[in-house]
Amino acid sequence: QVQLVESGGGLVQPGGSLRLSCAASGFTRSVYDMSWYRQAPGKERELVATITSGGGSANYADSVKGRFTISRDIAKNTLYLQMNSLKSDDTAVYYCNARVGVSRYSYWGQGTQVTVSS
Repeated sequence: QVQLVESGGGLVQPGGSLRLSCAASGFTRSVYDMSWYRQAPGKERELVATITSGGGSANYADSVKGRFTISRDIAKNTLYLQMNSLKSDDTAVYYCNARVGVSRYSYWGQGTQVTVSS
């Protein structure tokens, strides 16, 4: 059974930093890619960043380019999102996603709350 467990969220002041982690387990098929999404109150879930299975390529939403970095430790089966220069607009629940197998079936974590406020 695939499990994705996020951690690292919390309350941070504008301009601050947080690092989110997503511990993954239970994969029986190859991971195609892994991503971070976020959903703010009253808004649709949006893609923040994606990294390929080998970690060789990453893509970011324009709103986070230059501030967020996605990375993956394959040995630890853990996905990370380093978030710097945080803004109030970054406040959201952040979700870990993994697309697996030929069908690219999506698995989701339960989410972790990030609140940027003074």
